Amino acid sequence: MSDSADDTVQGLLTELRSGDRRAFDRLLPLVYAELREIARRTRRRWDADDSMNTTALVHEAYLRLAGTSAMAWEDRPHFMCVAARAMRQILLDHVKRRQAAKRGAGTRPVPLHEIEVALSTGPDPTDAGADALIALDEALQRLQTHDPRQTRIVECRFFGGMTIDDTAVALGVSPATVKRGWAMAQAWLYRELARSSGSEP
Repeated sequence: MSDSADDTVQGLLTELRSGDRRAFDRLLPLVYAELREIARRTRRRWDADDSMNTTALVHEAYLRLAGTSAMAWEDRPHFMCVAARAMRQILLDHVKRRQAAKRGAGTRPVPLHEIEVALSTGPDPTDAGADALIALDEALQRLQTHDPRQTRIVECRFFGGMTIDDTAVALGVSPATVKRGWAMAQAWLYRELARSSGSEP
């Protein structure tokens, strides 16, 4: 995004914080390409079929964000972090419904090697991968009670595909804090998932 476009986005976010909700409709075209990229990455992790395409996910996230009562996004990275969280929740709900329909709401233990795949950077478009990602999301909810900042870091880095620097800006911390929090969150999630899967040594 060019400096002038970034300045325009910042101006619109300022208008939103001041209560001008009309600015949200002017914001979407400026960030649409970036939202599509976040949606594409998120879908590759969560969606094993084409029942929700990238465009549909962007539009669903747009509607969810437009319905937010307080539009208090500080800047572009903060907005993208919130958008990534919304997309994660939309697809999590979608995958849970699909998995329940396939096996009648039954669940199975998730082997540790599937969790390792879920925590890696590559996509895993299989039903087993969906189970692992659901387990990861449940562990992330537990991490929220332990360390909310680490949870936000995982949302930005893992689900949103954001850089260290953009995550730092979004969360108002230093890049070093993000790096440290990312490493600690990964270790905590791995231990938690290993314990809950019965694979803990």
